[in-house]
Amino acid sequence: MSSNQCTLGKSVSVSGASLHTGNEVVLTLHPAQPGHGMKFKRADLPGETVIDARIDHVKTVERATTIAEGNARVQTVEHVLSALTGMGVDNCLIEMNADEPPIGDGSAKQYVELIKKAGIVEQPVPRAFYEVTEPIYIETKSGSLMTIVPDPKFRVSCTNVGPDGRFTQFFSTEITPAIYEKDIAPARTFVYYEDVKPLMDKGLIKGGSLENAVVIRGEQVLGKEPLRFRDEFVRHKILDIVGDLSLLGRAIKGHVIAVKPGHGPNSDLCRAIAKQQARANAMIPPAVTPKGGDILDVNDVMKLLPHRFPFLMVDRIVSLDGEMKCTGVKNVTVNEYYFQGHFPGHPVMPGVLQLEAMAQVGSILLLRIPGNAGRIGYFMSADEVKFRKPVVPGDTLFIEVELTSKKGRSIAKAKGRCIVNGEVVSEAEMLFGIVDQ
Repeated sequence: MSSNQCTLGKSVSVSGASLHTGNEVVLTLHPAQPGHGMKFKRADLPGETVIDARIDHVKTVERATTIAEGNARVQTVEHVLSALTGMGVDNCLIEMNADEPPIGDGSAKQYVELIKKAGIVEQPVPRAFYEVTEPIYIETKSGSLMTIVPDPKFRVSCTNVGPDGRFTQFFSTEITPAIYEKDIAPARTFVYYEDVKPLMDKGLIKGGSLENAVVIRGEQVLGKEPLRFRDEFVRHKILDIVGDLSLLGRAIKGHVIAVKPGHGPNSDLCRAIAKQQARANAMIPPAVTPKGGDILDVNDVMKLLPHRFPFLMVDRIVSLDGEMKCTGVKNVTVNEYYFQGHFPGHPVMPGVLQLEAMAQVGSILLLRIPGNAGRIGYFMSADEVKFRKPVVPGDTLFIEVELTSKKGRSIAKAKGRCIVNGEVVSEAEMLFGIVDQ
């Protein structure tokens, strides 16, 4: 797999019925710039409704993984995300005219073929990996066991266990594009006969048939064609694991060991990995963060921003992911001037200053564009502002900003969030502009 980020060579489309709604849907995979990640666009909704494929957007995990943002949602995202991740694609806009991708034959094969039709293009930006630093273990009440341990590659070892121990299967593999295409992508979704009626009563599989799923009745396997693998069911479980863990937002180096997995346990593991990653970030002492590359120290920051004491809200930039994403750090100390009056005996960082910190990090993205040096960033509006937890002296504020759109080199929309110890403390959607002094 490439050490650089990859996207598609061109836009490609596929159409078909969705599994749970039975609706006809057209899905188009579009190339995307470095740092874009995976996003779903609901073309059937007014405006540009885009949902980030991130674990914190997961809403339900019953028989499929559903993500949502605001009133927009997309269900059964795991197959298309699995195919993109398994084939080594980092950046893609997934556009649909409905709330669920076409199910195809119940596997990820149709999406792999679509990706190969588009071609995969390497981008001149390093791929962002997360290397698991210590084992994570999760056990659910339903009997699922999920573990991930450090490993220099991405591996999955999985045991599928059906009701009463039926069709217990084991498979272990490294996940590379070649292995994924051959050994994982063709494995179809499956359902036990006794579960079919309750699912239909809930309206969950209106588009289900033997064309797009394997049905297990007792010890008998019903399907349009014979099993593609002797252990097809556990391979499909691995397919789902790859798709659900892609919601971390970066490639994983680690060995997943799963027993009786499902979308719920998969999502729980992804959240646990995200927390470990956030703790690892929070524990990096900014004073020893190296210079160079994507790191800007406070002197570099002041070369871009005109702000100075007491209104400079960024101590350093610790990550620049292409031209669209940026992460800054603010060390909140008890010496901050505003703690004198906000509030005596109970110091809390004002939310408006957290918002200002997001705007300053977003301005850095625009000010790095050639020709913008020496200009000034102005805040124009803020929407969907939320303050979730207080920020107090001793906290290290990680300020993540992603541009969602920009007009030329002077006006941009962005989403920002401030994070302390892996938890979001504030977030907002912003509009700001860059003007001459």
